[in-house]
Parts: sequence; C-alpha cells; structure tokens
Amino acid sequence: MNLTTQVIRVLDEALGLQGRSAGFQRDTPLLGALPELDSMAVLALITGLENHFGITFSDEDLHGAVFATVGSLCDLVEQALAQQDT
Repeated sequence: MNLTTQVIRVLDEALGLQGRSAGFQRDTPLLGALPELDSMAVLALITGLENHFGITFSDEDLHGAVFATVGSLCDLVEQALAQQDT
C-alpha cells in the first residue's frame, strides 16, 4: 500500500468519512472543502498519522497549508518519515 493510500485511510478514519474518501487524489482539497475537518478533527488526524506511521510532527511543521490538499498532507508525512531516517 503506497503512502497516499495510507494517508487517505487515516484521513477517512479520523474524520469519520465512512469510505467517502475512496475517490480522493493528491489534488483533492481538504481544509475548507470538508466540513468534517474542524479543529478537533485536525487533532485527531495528526494523532492518527503519528500513530499509523510511527512519526512525530513538530509544531513548526503544522500550519494551515499542510492541510490544503491530500498531497500537501502526504508531503508532510514524507518529510517526517525522511527526518526519522536521518
């Protein structure tokens, strides 16, 4: 399973989308486009991604732009995984 698929699965679970994310692609908008993505859901999503991938995000990494699209969220996870390997 590739990274994007895994991120979408965590996103679906954290936001309670019940499979509605099945058609999401890297360019699918998130923040402002999904009413489920409120401040509490962002916390659940961050925690879900950290637990799923075994990573930790720094406060500096977390800003509105990373939640703009599925792709920007995937990029955040990729960066955290790369930093973990160094």
